[in-house]
Amino acid sequence: MAETLVRTSPLASWAPRFAVLPATLQVTEEPCVTMIDLRSDAAGADAVAARIGFQLPTAASTYTVGGDIAAIWLGPDEWLITSTVDAGVTFETELRELVGPFGGTATDVSAQRTSLLLRGANARDLLEQGCSLDLHPRVFVPGTAAQTMVGQAGVVLMAVDGTGTNYRILVRSSFAHYFAAWILDAATEFIDIEGSR
Repeated sequence: MAETLVRTSPLASWAPRFAVLPATLQVTEEPCVTMIDLRSDAAGADAVAARIGFQLPTAASTYTVGGDIAAIWLGPDEWLITSTVDAGVTFETELRELVGPFGGTATDVSAQRTSLLLRGANARDLLEQGCSLDLHPRVFVPGTAAQTMVGQAGVVLMAVDGTGTNYRILVRSSFAHYFAAWILDAATEFIDIEGSR
């Protein structure tokens, strides 16, 4: 009898380490999010929009969201489509069939990255220790998705709301442990501040 492989996220064992962070810094991994790299022209993008229920973003460094699906602009004809409910192989096939007639492609890259949610009053302060972008909520507004560096890790950094306290971060699986360790190290000053009160 063949054994069934069970998919595990790269940071599955890190939850206890994240749990020691102060209330002003909450880190949660969204494990095993489906991610599809989509390349297509405008006609194919319209076909995908009809399926997911909203238009794909056309402005650089933005994302759009509807329900459990997000579409992140990566280039003039490239998007990263994420879903927390659609199965990777099924979703990939469905999107490929939509964009194929227009010369587009859809590739399941779910294992390539993991997704982290970073929330709390010190979330922006923590990120600014390793990111050169202006993350002030007046600039890094909801719907912004920047491909950038945080520490030495390339990430897709997304502003979830307009408070500067809620981010979604997509990091490559091969950098996930480094990035998690970087977060814990950068959070040290906030743990000390909380502990001194």
